[in-house]
Amino acid sequence: MAIRAVVFDFDGTLMDTESCAYDTICSIYAEHGQELPLETWAVCIGTVGGFDPYRDLEMKTGRTLDHEELRNRYKTRHIENVKSVTLRPGALDRLEEARRLGLKIGLASSSDRAWIEMHLERQGIRDYFEVIRSSDDVKRVKPDPELYRLAVEALGVRPEEAIAVEDSMNGLRAAKAAGLYGLVVPNPVTAQMDFSEADLLLGSLEGTTWEEIMRQAVR
Repeated sequence: MAIRAVVFDFDGTLMDTESCAYDTICSIYAEHGQELPLETWAVCIGTVGGFDPYRDLEMKTGRTLDHEELRNRYKTRHIENVKSVTLRPGALDRLEEARRLGLKIGLASSSDRAWIEMHLERQGIRDYFEVIRSSDDVKRVKPDPELYRLAVEALGVRPEEAIAVEDSMNGLRAAKAAGLYGLVVPNPVTAQMDFSEADLLLGSLEGTTWEEIMRQAVR
């Protein structure tokens, strides 16, 4: 069956906000003389919940901490740090190529719509996306497949006619459970994950084309 659509994840896929998020939370741990192993943080990449860093930090320090104050500090610092983050290599090229080929383009993200829209506008790529589905649209985010199911439905294609572009295990599992072809492009904080479930694993969106990817997807 021919590929008619591509559905991108946002955080870590179009922009490497994931490395920024990890660096930000590590800076808070460092202020308390502690370290946060990447494999511990990795369980919450691409989803919401799964790991509470403030409770973990409290247990490591053995002191009662103000979780709300830490959460606000993280949010403020992360928003400031992410301002310097740009699109990942090849992202703009693949968006432009998808448009040129007449592919429908969607986005499915566990983040909230305000966060997504802000960055898409800032990067000048909002107009590429016909459909955006975010945490505001579902009861359960990734790895639940609902985000991808809603995205392909809104695009008017069958799941098997769409390629999902992901960077994390939670995202890949959501895409595969929804029936999409799973393309994974890891970032520095997800590169150590086991992506054996992926249909295709690429080091970058740069140096490839949708035509090359689709030849593999429709075999």
